[in-house]
Amino acid sequence: MSTKPSVGHILALITAFIWGTTFIATKILLVEFTPVEILFIRFVLGFIALSLACPRRLKLAEKKQEWLFVLAGLTGVCLYYLMENIALTYTMASNVGVLVSISPFITALLAFALSRRKEKLRASFVLGFIVAITGICLISFNGAQLELNPLGDVLALGATLVWAIYSVTVNKISTFGYNVIQTTRRFFLYGLIFMIPAIFAMDFSPNWSCLAEPKYLLMFLFLGIGACAVCFVTWNISIQVLGPVKCSIYLYLVPVITVVASAIVLREQITPLAILGTALTLLGLILSSDLKRK
Repeated sequence: MSTKPSVGHILALITAFIWGTTFIATKILLVEFTPVEILFIRFVLGFIALSLACPRRLKLAEKKQEWLFVLAGLTGVCLYYLMENIALTYTMASNVGVLVSISPFITALLAFALSRRKEKLRASFVLGFIVAITGICLISFNGAQLELNPLGDVLALGATLVWAIYSVTVNKISTFGYNVIQTTRRFFLYGLIFMIPAIFAMDFSPNWSCLAEPKYLLMFLFLGIGACAVCFVTWNISIQVLGPVKCSIYLYLVPVITVVASAIVLREQITPLAILGTALTLLGLILSSDLKRK
């Protein structure tokens, strides 16, 4: 029995909402933990949660399919987050926010290039991207001066490319008919394996005693179980139902939700530019969703 498109849209919306609030949890954890510590611990928790949810081992029909799982783990779990975190150490957070938001457009180009023209890229999608990215720029820079940092900006742009590769890879894996929880767990496993060299190269020495404080423990549980285990499953289902292009459009909402959540939880001020940017981003999402199959 196939899942209705409306369910795919709802799951993508829920995922974007949760991912938009992860900034707050990460900001709280950064007081005591480094980015690579947060990244590794959250995905370990996610892997454990998925293993408890579905302990059965995934058996592949063909051995050659394993390479797609390796690719998904490398790109969507390891490289994307590492490149994004490293980029933040070399360039402004606003630069990273804007460049990462290009991901839906890069995903669309890659998906259409590999789809043998099964879908048509319409002018409304391109227009929606331009409008949305303009809004995201207003939200991210918010009147601040643009400052280019080649290494950090290239890393952030690279993160958008590897996420696009992850999206189309997950779309291909979804055609195999495997359980989504089992496939997502295998992505996490390979992602964690690829992270091991990074944790040795970077400063990885977590202060475990901090987890005795409820706020830190709760933030890790939110990131590990909510943002990783649950959201990757719901996102992968959305890709399966809607396709990588329509699903990726919901990523435009992430910076909007981050602004609203920051104002509510962290008491950060919402400026007129941020309000205008939010309106443009939502308009861009509406325009971009006007895709038509041949």
